[in-house]
Amino acid sequence: MTEELVVLLSPDGQAIGTAPKASVHHAQTPLHLAFSAYVFNERGELLLTQRAHDKATFPSVWTNSACGHPGPGERLGDAVRRRVATELGLAVTDLRVVLPRFAYRAELDGVVEWELCPVLVGRVDGDPSPHPAEVADVGWVDWAQFADEVLEGRREVSVWCGEQVAELVRLGSDPEAWPTADPAELPPALPRD
Repeated sequence: MTEELVVLLSPDGQAIGTAPKASVHHAQTPLHLAFSAYVFNERGELLLTQRAHDKATFPSVWTNSACGHPGPGERLGDAVRRRVATELGLAVTDLRVVLPRFAYRAELDGVVEWELCPVLVGRVDGDPSPHPAEVADVGWVDWAQFADEVLEGRREVSVWCGEQVAELVRLGSDPEAWPTADPAELPPALPRD
């Protein structure tokens, strides 16, 4: 199995190198490229995931549908489809970027996440088959109720998910109507179509 690499970034989103994923998350985590995906079913429900209990970063934390890191030269959509298939056994359709410039820094138990992390939405059919090394639990939720609970502090989620929800609700109440972002706004480290 090949070592998974993450793309290291300058503050303006230019690729400046790579590092093994297994070694990049620590107290001095460098800025790197990532993504967050929010996938919905045919009923318009959002798939939430609980990170596996033995994950190196943010174990057991509930968060959005899938997160990951595009590999060097990997297109964003391909990275999202790869991770959703690996973590959840699902195929994503209608994938589009809605928050191209999202960035965050978060720390838990001395481990830091520091990422330029475009946010995408997509659709899935069927129920997930979570990979136990990645996902401890899953659940389908109504978007409006979920967003209200997160914003009012009644539902605990990952730092990045909480910040993303705050930005997503500003796009409107209906995820299907959220505007698709201009690809030119994505970090320059990502390959262009």
